Amino acid sequence: MDHRRCHHHAGEFVADVVLWRRGRADLSALLLAAAVASWILFFHGASGYTAVSLAADVLLLLLAVLYAWSRAARLLGRPAPPIPDLQPAAEELAALVRSGLAGLASAFRRVAQGQPGSGRVFACLAAAALLGRVARDLPTLCYAVVVGGLTIPAVYQRLSMERYMRLASLNLYRYEVLYQSFSLTCYLSARDYLVELLKEP
Repeated sequence: MDHRRCHHHAGEFVADVVLWRRGRADLSALLLAAAVASWILFFHGASGYTAVSLAADVLLLLLAVLYAWSRAARLLGRPAPPIPDLQPAAEELAALVRSGLAGLASAFRRVAQGQPGSGRVFACLAAAALLGRVARDLPTLCYAVVVGGLTIPAVYQRLSMERYMRLASLNLYRYEVLYQSFSLTCYLSARDYLVELLKEP
């Protein structure tokens, strides 16, 4: 029961973010701005940044600020800047990378020895290569999906398209009734005219 409630709350949260409601408009605007800014920064081509170069520049700036802060704190007799202990996280990351590399090496060994399951590996690699050739502009497509997902539902709800669709349907029905009555009137007048023509000798 608690599992369903968690999914229900997560679904409400996502709906609130996508539709920009219940105080989640700031998060929606932040996500939209981050998506547009990252697309301009990484994929527009004007800046020349990549994710790796940007991460290296940010880490270099962070280390320079921490170094200057610690030197200034030592000179002024203040406490050093609080630096979190990253050793456990680094050990977990190293263990994760090591296990991933071990799994990759064993998979390559099985493929090289021709053991069962090699065909699936080849098929997956061929599909990935084909997908990579077909979707060269995949990041732009992903960004377009994010921007569209954050804007189109909200605009649709704001404009209340259902109301406009009902009005359009009602107008179409009125025109259809008007057309039917007009065509019936034309038919009756043409019939009466033909009957009068046939009565004359």
